[in-house]
Amino acid sequence: MILIITILLAIIFFSLSGIHVYWLFGGQRGLEASIPVTVENEKLFMPGKFATFLVAFILFFFAMIIIFKTYSSGEIENKWIQFLMKYSLSFIAILFIVRAIGDFQYVGFFKKIKHSLFAEYDTNYFSPLCLIIGILAILLHYMLK
Repeated sequence: MILIITILLAIIFFSLSGIHVYWLFGGQRGLEASIPVTVENEKLFMPGKFATFLVAFILFFFAMIIIFKTYSSGEIENKWIQFLMKYSLSFIAILFIVRAIGDFQYVGFFKKIKHSLFAEYDTNYFSPLCLIIGILAILLHYMLK
């Protein structure tokens, strides 16, 4: 079961990272549905290349942390890496569960603005995926203890 969860989370994070790299190099497919909008249908923000790269890097890093945590022998001497390995899955779980719940305005299960393409995708795909990631990270955390 540990192997299945690790592979599933790694595939999800590598795929999400790849989508952001695609956008970084000018891809447009799915971009419109990925940015929340206001009541006036204006984009809440427009991420630049650095922000897109940073998100791609972080998602790739999450995948690598999960793989490393699952397959490491647990004998790490560096205190910073020990700290990272101890709390990484908890951090990932909390981050994605909070994202699934949302800000009660634009994103998450409890958003108020529900009229946009983003809101439709967020309700049907993004928030459920974030909740699944959070649950799988919690499960993996407790299985690896």
